Order: sequence, then C-alpha cells, then structure tokens
Amino acid sequence: MGISDDAVEVRAQGWRRLAALHQLIESRLEKALQAEHGLSVVEFTVMDALARQDGFHLRMAQLARAAGLSPSASTRLVNRLEDRGFLTRILCADDRRGIYTELTAAGRTALDDAHPTHDETLQKALAEAEGMPELADLVRTLAR
Repeated sequence: MGISDDAVEVRAQGWRRLAALHQLIESRLEKALQAEHGLSVVEFTVMDALARQDGFHLRMAQLARAAGLSPSASTRLVNRLEDRGFLTRILCADDRRGIYTELTAAGRTALDDAHPTHDETLQKALAEAEGMPELADLVRTLAR
C-alpha cells in the first residue's frame, strides 16, 4: 500500500516552504556577513561550530559534517580561513594520523565581531518571512 497522492503533495509543499525559508535566511545572512565582516555564511558556520567545542577544535571529518560540506570542500574552506589566520591545524595527541582544525584567537575575535550582525540579520529575515503567508506558519513553528 503506497502513500496517498495528498500525503505526498503535503510533504512536497512542506519541503518547498522549508527550502524557501532557508534560501531567504541564507541570502540575507550571506549579504550582511560579507558586507560587514568579509565572511561567508559557511565560514561563519564553521567558525561558530568550532567556537562551541571544548578546546575550540574538531577533526576535519566532523567539521565537514557540521558545515554540510564534502571533505574536499571543507579542506578548501579551512585553507582559506587558515590563510586569514582564523583557523589552524594541529595533530591529534592520541592519534598522530588525525588532524584537528582549531579556531585561533583572531578567529574568535572575528566571530565575536560577526555574531551581532548574524543575530540581527537572522531576526530580520525571520520577521520578513513571518510576513509572507506561505512561510508564516513555518516561522511560528520554528520560534516555539
């Protein structure tokens, strides 16, 4: 017995609404973070993920998952942030084959500077989305 056409359409509509909300938020964040801090959303996301860890570091595979990137894309991103002095790589003490990516003091400062822009832009984007009939229910659900 298959899923009814109505159930499939409801799920598809929900997915489209979620994708539209994500796109709206990400585009507003990208524009604001680039303009104010020279950071992309994914750079901010990686630095934020590192800042939330004990020791401010993650293994490269964990970092890739946190950012939703492929291993090669995460390596390129880490290279760029390392060139800017925001990240560094260190060998794992317990596994000399493993490498951690660690947020530097300069990276923490850049992230701290960018957080108010991120938070304000996110709040504005959600308020904008709440004014759109097709997204209002989803925004209210997320705010719970």
